[in-house]
Amino acid sequence: MKKNVLEYLEDGSLRHFISKPAIIDGAKEITFGDLVALAKAAAWLIQTRVPKLQNQPIAIFLPKSIDGFVAILAVLYSGNFYVPLDVQSPPLRLKKLFENLGPTVVLTLPPFKPILLQAGVKEDRILYLSDASPITPKNMLALQARWERIVDTDPAYIIYTSGSTGTPKGVVIAHRGIIDYIDWALGCFQINESSVIGSQSPFYFDNSTLDIYLCLSTRAKLVIIPDQLFGFPVRLIQYLKEKEINFIFWVPSVLVNVANQKALDYTQLPELRHILFAGEVMPARHLNYWRQRFPKSTFANLYGPTEITVDCTYYILNREISDYESIPIGFPCRNTDVLILNDRNRPAQVGEPGELCVRGSSLALGYWNNPEQTAKAFTQNPLNTCYPEIIYRTGDLVSRNESGEIMFIGRKDYQIKHLGYRIELAEIETAMLAITEIQKACVLYHHQKKEITLFFESNVKLSARDIRQKLTDRLPKYMFPTAFHQLDALPCNPNGKIDRQILTEAYLRRHEVGLADRPGLVPVQGARG
Repeated sequence: MKKNVLEYLEDGSLRHFISKPAIIDGAKEITFGDLVALAKAAAWLIQTRVPKLQNQPIAIFLPKSIDGFVAILAVLYSGNFYVPLDVQSPPLRLKKLFENLGPTVVLTLPPFKPILLQAGVKEDRILYLSDASPITPKNMLALQARWERIVDTDPAYIIYTSGSTGTPKGVVIAHRGIIDYIDWALGCFQINESSVIGSQSPFYFDNSTLDIYLCLSTRAKLVIIPDQLFGFPVRLIQYLKEKEINFIFWVPSVLVNVANQKALDYTQLPELRHILFAGEVMPARHLNYWRQRFPKSTFANLYGPTEITVDCTYYILNREISDYESIPIGFPCRNTDVLILNDRNRPAQVGEPGELCVRGSSLALGYWNNPEQTAKAFTQNPLNTCYPEIIYRTGDLVSRNESGEIMFIGRKDYQIKHLGYRIELAEIETAMLAITEIQKACVLYHHQKKEITLFFESNVKLSARDIRQKLTDRLPKYMFPTAFHQLDALPCNPNGKIDRQILTEAYLRRHEVGLADRPGLVPVQGARG
């Protein structure tokens, strides 16, 4: 039984993989031996700055790169926990984040110093990864004593998510959660040292946890795919072939882009054996394009918020799914239990909607420096009155079908009441994405105007009448959008998901109201991906 994630590297087997490539980053490459050596050298650099402290937050302000990967391991080897940050974050958000985090030090490189100073980080808290030097045997023993004191309930990382109050929330994940998650993944998918992982998610997005720790636990090669390629699907697929990538875990928006551009029609990928996705609802029509071209590959829909160590349910596609169906989120991952609670906090019956709640060691420790929000989301299990047992309330509505599969319905707070009817916006999006001419769709609700608002991409000009005609057999009329906006491209956030916040704040305010700062605009609610 592992008690911390560094035991993936310190189990004695690493010596067989010293010369094996670990990370490919553009033209750069690093072996497992050099990766660990650089990480331990940087860990000693951190140790000299915080000699008497342990289990402290160390921010990492670096792009996704070999340096960023080294920094993650360095923080862990120093006996602390890492907080990966987006170097493209707006200064105001960074300032709020640092005020909440209060990092012991920020690990970075000299070019990023001005940004950190602007965000309010004191100069004596900035530590440069490039200042590390090889560690001596004596110092190695002192460092080893630190990391060996880590236990599985200690924090491993913090991932910041958006907060409803405007202040980002730092989700604290323990070593135990990562170990359980990776144990499940290794038992569920055939990943080993011959695997080549095509990494899409930034390190500050929790989906990257699977890429990082599959690489460390199996000695698989991790290829950092250049960000710019995700905007060019044909080139992206060619890159997968060039690097012989056989495992991907991507957000659905990327898979949808590939399907929309028919990019798989131009390049064969005989090596690709695992196609996993999570973070948004995956449209069945686009998934079927992929499945038709990889009939022998494993496809899996993973689901879970950041607060549950990446994913808590999964569904391996083992049957035909029509273009009009919703893809199940499936069944609980190993050592995780899912409760579906109705409005009376009782177990929902088959077909009855309820809030998805989770219990088990995968749960986050809470929100960093935010006891109020922690108490709201992490609560006592209402089905257990005999001893303390914390569950996480996801805010997602789901139901179980007759086959026992969990079906995602939508956000609990995104269920709207329109014309007297209760409507799930996610159901409208599913219907939209089944229309052949629509490549991407996002449905929002404007409470003030009582409008179901559709934003979509299409290669052809589609009128509101065209869309309504195509929806006739799929939705009741009261669920039809009442406002239609065809865009050249829907905005995406750095994680690759549709940026609903931009659509809400920027597009609606500028194009419907006319003034970006006009008061009184009721916020638009959106269906969760």
